[in-house]
Amino acid sequence: MPVMKPEISCEFFPPQTTEGLEKLRATRERLAAVAPSFFSVTYGAGGSTRERTFDIVMEIAAEGIAACPHLSCIGSTRENIRKILADYRAHGIRRIVALRGDLPSGMADVGEFRYANELVAFIRQETGDWFHIEVAAYPEWHPQAKSPRDDLMNFKRKVEAGANSAITQFFYNADAYAHFVAEARALGITIPIVPGIMPIGSFAKLARFADASGAEIPRWMRKKFESFGDDTDSIRAFGLDMVTELCERLLALGAPGLHFYTLNQAGLTLEILRRLGLAG
Repeated sequence: MPVMKPEISCEFFPPQTTEGLEKLRATRERLAAVAPSFFSVTYGAGGSTRERTFDIVMEIAAEGIAACPHLSCIGSTRENIRKILADYRAHGIRRIVALRGDLPSGMADVGEFRYANELVAFIRQETGDWFHIEVAAYPEWHPQAKSPRDDLMNFKRKVEAGANSAITQFFYNADAYAHFVAEARALGITIPIVPGIMPIGSFAKLARFADASGAEIPRWMRKKFESFGDDTDSIRAFGLDMVTELCERLLALGAPGLHFYTLNQAGLTLEILRRLGLAG
């Protein structure tokens, strides 16, 4: 039986400047060469990037690649979510990432949805099976979860509401992914759980992301990065080695694909895929 090639997908954020938009177009052009399953586009807290997200999703679709917009429920109403869904459906978008999202600083009203499972259920209610719905998963547990069990049950509620597949928060411990998947399967969750991969170009930037998201940078990796100081070449080389090895382990564990948090850059993702034999 032939081995199935893992699905590759990439995530972008909506730039705020014309220069950023041009750089993102060049990045997408380079990454399109790996025949990704889809490109996803993030959605700012409280819908703060709604128009920019929509515009980039339309560009991606016009380039012939499946576009997958993020949609968060915090700060949203049923009516504005209904309109966004109708707009995407009218333009032939078939995939969506449904998230709880973060409450913007200074905003007190969470909106008409409290949790992502409520958003998933609403999307299904409004659009039936039109959208393939992606949801988030947390191998190292959501930082706001009361316990690992509570986090697993939150994930199960999203699946039961109609999620088709999941993308995880980034992590650097393959055992955490394996344990999470085993726990999910024990609860009867059968949807694909795709690991989210964060290439490492800057340790300072990675540390900020990890602190904000609750993702763990293993102590031995952190110490190694810190030992390089401002040696960007050594940081990049070590990061490529570590993330490539992580991806190899994840695929060996049966991960159905890899979802890259690109930070709107192509180089590191392409090099990792080349090393994995997936870039051509």
